[in-house]
Amino acid sequence: MTNYEIMYIIRPNIEEEAQKTTIERFNTILTDNGATIDKVNEMGSRRLAYEINNYRDGYYVVVTFQGGSDAVNEFDRQAKFSEDIIRHTVIRLDEQ
Repeated sequence: MTNYEIMYIIRPNIEEEAQKTTIERFNTILTDNGATIDKVNEMGSRRLAYEINNYRDGYYVVVTFQGGSDAVNEFDRQAKFSEDIIRHTVIRLDEQ
């Protein structure tokens, strides 16, 4: 199992209930594909450094987990099709 960190930004004009559902949905995608989630850090609304899809703000979420490439690939695939996530990135953490 490899340690990963995913940071994604949810569009700011989404309702709070739909926002929680989106976070739960993407956590479930990871766990269904064999990952174990260590920490979910909802950083909240932040100003973007530059405009993305006509949005100047976004709701930041950082997920730290252990898993394989299947979980990462499925998360990446689903996030690309989701209209609620405006940007995401996956980082592989080094062994310490």
